[in-house]
Amino acid sequence: MPIDAAASTTASDRRSQRLLLRIAIQVRRQKANGQTVTEATETLAVNAHGALIRLTPPVIKGEEIVLKNERTHEEQICRAVYLGPLEGQHIQVGIEFLQPAPQLWGIIFTPDDWVPSPDVSGQTKKS
Repeated sequence: MPIDAAASTTASDRRSQRLLLRIAIQVRRQKANGQTVTEATETLAVNAHGALIRLTPPVIKGEEIVLKNERTHEEQICRAVYLGPLEGQHIQVGIEFLQPAPQLWGIIFTPDDWVPSPDVSGQTKKS
């Protein structure tokens, strides 16, 4: 059953909401020498357009990556768009889907124009 991300996130300057969520994934990519490498890892944060993940270097900005959700076995082709700090033997990598895949994470992201409606007591509620 999908999770509604509305209660767990706040608006930001991103194209879609970001949700801090660890999801087991498998990443397949090709090294400069042509060798295919598969790595088991997890997401650090997800959104409707991609994720923040941790990978073993080297990673090249613009590199194409095939991501597989371990629970659903759904695959999606992505591109590395952000290279973050090195943490031990891993680097944070922001990935973006090449094709829209908002359901890959099993989460329903609220629309950009969503606004909480006031309830009878005058407080806002999330519907």
